[in-house]
Amino acid sequence: MADSSERLTTSTPTTAVLLAAGAGTRLGLGPKALLPFRGRTLVEVLADVLIDGGCRDVVVVLGADSARVRAATDLRPYTVVENPDWATGMGGSFRAGVAAAAPVDHVLIALVDQPGLSPEAVARLVAAHRPGRVTAAAYRDAEGKLQRGHPLLLDAGLRAEAAETATGDAGARAFLQAHPDLVDLVDCSDLSGGEDLDSPDQLHLLDPGPD
Repeated sequence: MADSSERLTTSTPTTAVLLAAGAGTRLGLGPKALLPFRGRTLVEVLADVLIDGGCRDVVVVLGADSARVRAATDLRPYTVVENPDWATGMGGSFRAGVAAAAPVDHVLIALVDQPGLSPEAVARLVAAHRPGRVTAAAYRDAEGKLQRGHPLLLDAGLRAEAAETATGDAGARAFLQAHPDLVDLVDCSDLSGGEDLDSPDQLHLLDPGPD
């Protein structure tokens, strides 16, 4: 039986892709990456969350006001790429992030507008992932039914095909719709509601919580 060090060596690592390129137009406060959260910026906190959850690297994809985001944050521990076509939607940022991740890694796609994301949720997805599959965080709706959300962990063998189908404002949506049999849902309802921060009435999601 392999010891723990051998298991770590032979298992496929995960690189996170943090999509942070949007202008935050609906929210009206500038790029969501720069929203204040826990004494820092949202993009910095979530990048740390992804590392703390077990990802070996984070690719941060910037777009709108990228120079201002770079100047106002310390993202030096991470791989930062820019999507010059960020205004065309999430698809381009998805492709840029996947392309920048280590080629042999699984890829975990996370959104910068999910302040409820925790290291526990990330670790739960990484632990639940099965080879050749897609592992998605899921949250229960008002009727108690699980609904697929983010983050989303793409197996290393599936990431290229998923990226090829990412266009417009869709990330992996077309790929997931074409391959529903590959998707495993992981209930994270006990950790978060999985909400995206899209409108001013959701700013309460940025209320200080435990570090």
